[in-house]
Amino acid sequence: MNTMSHKGYAAKIEFDERDGIFVGRILGLRTIISFHGETVAELRNEFETAIEEFLRDCRKNVLRPT
Repeated sequence: MNTMSHKGYAAKIEFDERDGIFVGRILGLRTIISFHGETVAELRNEFETAIEEFLRDCRKNVLRPT
């Protein structure tokens, strides 16, 4: 299995031969977060963006006034 990591999060990486893209899915979360890219550089960028958006959403939900 090919993996990628960022800020302690890991993602499983596969190549979708039919569409000609790399596809990733972040592991270990209840929420399904996937991302894709045509190049490894694009895939890495999309992975890091997905993690940053996930963490931002977590902070927002924890700090939301009741």
